[in-house]
Amino acid sequence: MALAIFDLDHTLISGDSDHAWGQYLVDRQLVDAEEHQRRNDEFYRQYQAGDLDIHAYLAFALAPLTRYPREQMEAERAQFIQQRIVPLITERSRALIQHHKEQQDQLLIITATNGFVTYPIAAELGIEDIIAPHPEEIDGRYTGRIVGEPSFQQGKVTRLQQWMEDKGCDLAGSFFYSDSHNDLPLLREVSHPVAVDPDDTLRQYAQQHGWDIISLRD
Repeated sequence: MALAIFDLDHTLISGDSDHAWGQYLVDRQLVDAEEHQRRNDEFYRQYQAGDLDIHAYLAFALAPLTRYPREQMEAERAQFIQQRIVPLITERSRALIQHHKEQQDQLLIITATNGFVTYPIAAELGIEDIIAPHPEEIDGRYTGRIVGEPSFQQGKVTRLQQWMEDKGCDLAGSFFYSDSHNDLPLLREVSHPVAVDPDDTLRQYAQQHGWDIISLRD
């Protein structure tokens, strides 16, 4: 049994759940539309360029959770996932997940998108284990902060190492599927790095190092 690790955005889903959630909040008039969309787009450009300030972004992304009752935001999230995320899950993604289940591998999603957004997406994909920036709660209310280190770039390696210690497993025979050059630190650690519909930087690196390159788009 090997560890099969998956990035989420633009890998298992054909879009970015973080950016899509921001757009959903704009469309639902739950945030200041012009300002939120401007900052959401700018953070996304930073991510693509590889110079995202993850702490600044998470503070921005989690702020709306502090402004509304928890029950309201959870209801909005459920609608968001059905309307905006489920259509982004391709048959090839579901088939890849099923393949690793049939191999009796240990499945894990690791993502830089906060857990409020991603925990139920992992459940929709049928994957029990997920590492994501975990939103802090005090007395049942979100604070707008996260607990621990963000799972972004080298932070994915750190968080994975902590998770493996808890689970008593290792990276022998492991797979990691990702689309982004931001995930190179972890891709270099696994036995079988796989570039999935990769960005230009990751595609070039994968070609130079003989990594598998696949598409999960239907």
